[in-house]
Amino acid sequence: MNKPVIGFIGVGLMGHGMAKNIIKKGYPLVVMGHRNRVPVGDLVQRGAREVTSAQEMAAQCDIIHLCVSGSPQVEQLVRGPNGILASGKQGLIVIDCSTSDPVSTLQLAAELRKAGMDLADAPLARTPKEAEAGTLDTMVGATPETFERIKPVLDCWAALVVHLGEVGLGHKMKLINNFISLGYAALYSEALAIAGKSGLSVDQVDSIIRPGRLSNGFYETFMKWTLERDENAHKFTITNAHKDMRYLANLANSVGAVAPVQADVRNAFAAMDAAGQGERYLPMLADFIAQTNGLKR
Repeated sequence: MNKPVIGFIGVGLMGHGMAKNIIKKGYPLVVMGHRNRVPVGDLVQRGAREVTSAQEMAAQCDIIHLCVSGSPQVEQLVRGPNGILASGKQGLIVIDCSTSDPVSTLQLAAELRKAGMDLADAPLARTPKEAEAGTLDTMVGATPETFERIKPVLDCWAALVVHLGEVGLGHKMKLINNFISLGYAALYSEALAIAGKSGLSVDQVDSIIRPGRLSNGFYETFMKWTLERDENAHKFTITNAHKDMRYLANLANSVGAVAPVQADVRNAFAAMDAAGQGERYLPMLADFIAQTNGLKR
């Protein structure tokens, strides 16, 4: 039986590795141009075909991955004049691997279903390193029938695939996951600032936290910047963190949840983003919080 044709839009830090592993597993791949031509060129060299619009891709594909910045970009790719809906491709499945706003996801799913297409949300966990290795985690919202169709493709780039249930649950879980990790980042940053103003060094704090019960994988990655100045330890921008917390605030509002801690976490990233430091990476929040406390890093 012929394998379905797979499309991929967003072959950046995460998307390139995912798309590469789809080709490696023998699936025909179609990619759309990216502002960074290097990953596109690499994938074309490996056998992918390149198209210039989402509409053109949809006409050629059975399943399309979207791995872009957020809901505005996803909405444009689906609804735009040269978008996926404009193709009219019956039976097409769109897999949104972006960290998107679940409120938007549910609206898009309804529109695609009305047009004879379907949407699955399959946001990602882990890093570009795992994307290149094909060992990402993904949390999936999809109908049972759609999940059965896409599972072999997800297995190309993910080592852990969890079907949570209906459409939207993947993006909801991703925001909860990111709230916990970004909450850690805000907590660690503030704790280090208080420690510094109290006369405790970063090394002293680390000597107690790292070997104890409060340590975890996120702590170890986060602290690589503060302790070692390794700027590549956690390549996730402050702007993205702020965006994710805005989406979670929107979700909390839509379900009537009381979320005062989430508001404080969001504001930590909003402040750094507003200060013009949005392109810096997540662990560098510790420097920003230190500086607002009059400390040098």
